[in-house]
Amino acid sequence: MRFTKHPTSHDEADLTPMIDMTFQLIAFFMVLINFTEAEASDKIKLPDSDLARPPETVPEYRILMSIVEDGSILYNRQLIDKASLLEPYLTRELSEARAQRVETSKVKVIIRGHKDVAMGKVQDVMDVCRNMGLEDFTFRVGERLRASGSARFIPSD
Repeated sequence: MRFTKHPTSHDEADLTPMIDMTFQLIAFFMVLINFTEAEASDKIKLPDSDLARPPETVPEYRILMSIVEDGSILYNRQLIDKASLLEPYLTRELSEARAQRVETSKVKVIIRGHKDVAMGKVQDVMDVCRNMGLEDFTFRVGERLRASGSARFIPSD
């Protein structure tokens, strides 16, 4: 009896989904790194707070500003001397928010103030923002572990 040989088939895996997922992960980490670089600055040392907690919701649109120890404002990697000079930058941000169909009332202003900056400088920035119609503010601080009992009220160094 004669047996005929059938060609053996070689199954190959389709690598397209794996490559697609790899590019999506690369894009995700690139975006994540850009956000952390925008918020990080060697000039800003945030004050500590044991009452700090993460935000409960993600804002639709946010404007991030950092106030350096001398009172100048770090905005989009540009150093602005006085709060009154912020208006053209905020006008541009608000027009971009409107282009994305975000109402002015839903724009969140995130202020990162150096721990030694005068509160008056932070207030000046807030006043300029209020004049532009922005009213939702969040302040960034460094999170400190909560102490229990009387140790909670002892200031840290």
